[in-house]
Amino acid sequence: MSTQIILASKSAARRAVLTGAGVSFEVSVAGVDEDAVKTAMLAEGASPRDVADALAELKAIKVSRSKPGFVIGSDQTLEFEGKLYDKAETVEAAAERLKTMRGKPHKLHSAVVVAKDGAPIWREIVSATLTMRDFSDEFLATYLELEGEEALGSVGCYRLEGPGAQLFSKIEGDYFAILGLPLMGLLDLFRRHGVLTA
Repeated sequence: MSTQIILASKSAARRAVLTGAGVSFEVSVAGVDEDAVKTAMLAEGASPRDVADALAELKAIKVSRSKPGFVIGSDQTLEFEGKLYDKAETVEAAAERLKTMRGKPHKLHSAVVVAKDGAPIWREIVSATLTMRDFSDEFLATYLELEGEEALGSVGCYRLEGPGAQLFSKIEGDYFAILGLPLMGLLDLFRRHGVLTA
């Protein structure tokens, strides 16, 4: 039997979440122009939460049009002081971002949409609030030296499942959503459809 679950994402963190949960899946990258969608939506006044939802749906539908089965589209946006932030492009930019967010809270909005036969059949958006501690410049330099390019793989410039955990004083929200893939509702959906054993 062919794989019934397809992840429309190249994210290593999302792959790790599904693999860790014992879910069999294949990967098919959607190839969506995320920057163009974000720019257009923000120009129309969309919230960072809405942007995450729209991108997750777009990815799921695009792959679902050409692949049978349940296609997972997911996206995560970072909202800080009312503004949406994209991934930092350099380690220097990551350092500036982390200095800006130091000692303050930000929100991560993680959206997941499942599509089948080219149409969305289920969605969930989970938001988490993460408060960074007032870390020293010395700590930041050591952290970025340790993480290097890894810090650029996440919109917040951290991996909570790695050394990034040391950046925070308080975290409110779902762990899997923070990693980029809200999992509990997704697993429940697949059990209801008989794709996972109930």
